[in-house]
Amino acid sequence: MRILIINGPNLDLLGTREPHIYGQRAFEEYLTELRGAFPAVELDHVQSNVEGEIVQLLRTKAREVDGFVLNAAGYSHTSVAIRDTIVVLGKPVVEVHISNIHGREEFRRHTLTGGVCAGVITGFGLEGYALALEHLVRRR
Repeated sequence: MRILIINGPNLDLLGTREPHIYGQRAFEEYLTELRGAFPAVELDHVQSNVEGEIVQLLRTKAREVDGFVLNAAGYSHTSVAIRDTIVVLGKPVVEVHISNIHGREEFRRHTLTGGVCAGVITGFGLEGYALALEHLVRRR
């Protein structure tokens, strides 16, 4: 099984960006742990700060993977383009948010992308990625 994790804007700053909200671990460190926890899954990761790149990644990688874990970060709340891309993929996408978006600012409490995903995981920190992977593995 092959799964691609796509992280959006500013998630390359995990570990240093607002650690009281997002924690103190860099994603690359956690990715090593995820790979160890899911040895039967070929797990790739890409981070982009650019909306169009995320759209293109979803479109081109859909032919190569069995599913996606997507943390589109701020684009989750604003991107019709990413939403529309998820609709036509034909592959499951699980949306992940590290923080509990329902306990934050009003504009973060709704996602445009979440309604067209297989599910949304929010508020479990980096562990949300493992929960998303577990779902994708079980649904196969």
